[in-house]
Amino acid sequence: MNQRRIAITGAGVVTPLADNVPQFWAELRAGHNGIRTIEQFDASAFRTRFGGEVKNFQPADILGVREARRLDRFAQFALVAARQAVADSGIDFSREDGQRCGVCLGSSVGGLNEYEEQHDRYRDSGPSRLSPFMIPRFMPNAASGALSIDFGLRGPNVTISTACASANQAIEYALRMLRLGQVDIMLAGGAEAALTPLALGGFCAARSLSTRNDDPSHASRPFDLDRDGFVMGEGAGVVVLEEMERARRRGVRIYAELLGAGTSSDAYHIAAPHPEGLGAINAMQLALQDAQLNPTDISYLNAHGTSTQAGDECETLAIKQVFGEHARRLAISSTKSMTGHLLGAAGGVELIATALSIQDGVVHPTINYETPDPKCDLDYVPNVARQMRVDYAVSNSFGFGGHNCSLVVGAVK
Repeated sequence: MNQRRIAITGAGVVTPLADNVPQFWAELRAGHNGIRTIEQFDASAFRTRFGGEVKNFQPADILGVREARRLDRFAQFALVAARQAVADSGIDFSREDGQRCGVCLGSSVGGLNEYEEQHDRYRDSGPSRLSPFMIPRFMPNAASGALSIDFGLRGPNVTISTACASANQAIEYALRMLRLGQVDIMLAGGAEAALTPLALGGFCAARSLSTRNDDPSHASRPFDLDRDGFVMGEGAGVVVLEEMERARRRGVRIYAELLGAGTSSDAYHIAAPHPEGLGAINAMQLALQDAQLNPTDISYLNAHGTSTQAGDECETLAIKQVFGEHARRLAISSTKSMTGHLLGAAGGVELIATALSIQDGVVHPTINYETPDPKCDLDYVPNVARQMRVDYAVSNSFGFGGHNCSLVVGAVK
């Protein structure tokens, strides 16, 4: 049975590198770094004092004072990215059937800024000081709800929270709904603003983060022998997905075709990846099967690549198992080397980077790759972008709890 083909027709980002797609892509290609000492709060008491922070973000200037006040920072990111994506796609939702349009977003923790602020109010002044907007601001579905209201989307309104696989799984959900013919347009991706004292402290306590406080710009170094943990980041990445023939009739630019997705579980550990990469292997294999492609068809892989010892090693092992000898011919790079790990938003931002690689014939580098690791011995596009044709690509996202999701995208044919 022929299934509906799905096009990516719009993209929007808020990241530590830039808050728009053209500048974001230019920064990635140039190998620039968005990781700096944290400025949102005093991090001097923490083991790690830096992150991929979105700088100079002024939501009231973009959304208006009233709208910005109603939303936690993560939902502000989501709405800003979504408005970019919709404008980029050329869609006017006032002319669409709202019941045929929907949204699915991923987020690991939702409105953590609001949660911490309200907790402090309760601790210091009691329940009478709590905001009546506390619940609508911190609930994880606040972002998808905000997008639905803003654009009048009366179809599916879904939030997925599967740690760092959240955005990829949200995009997969949107893909399935479009293929089933239940919707014509979906906004999909992820948003996160977990660079807060509580979350930073928790990851520090778990010894998950890099501690290169004297050199933050070189802290995120995926696949490098001297990596010492991941770097927290924040932001949002949202894409517009629609049926291919519909997009062609509209005569709009199509970044790439979303060809397939695969989801799996490690069923192993609440935080550590499976040591043999079994869940990651399964996700990539399922995604390739869904896309009806062979491993040798893929030329580029946007890795989960977090800069942790176990994670990078297990992902490399999984890539070798899935792609065999072809693994050594893959170009592999980690967006996180420049943005840090955007947690539940990572997959949305990284899918956009992958689609841009297909569109422009450029693969961004993995920066800070200085000392090869014998256990991570593939081509990670070290430090300098590469001009190359990309017909088909994979984008990986793996999360705490054993969640795995791989997406496959391809050039429009």
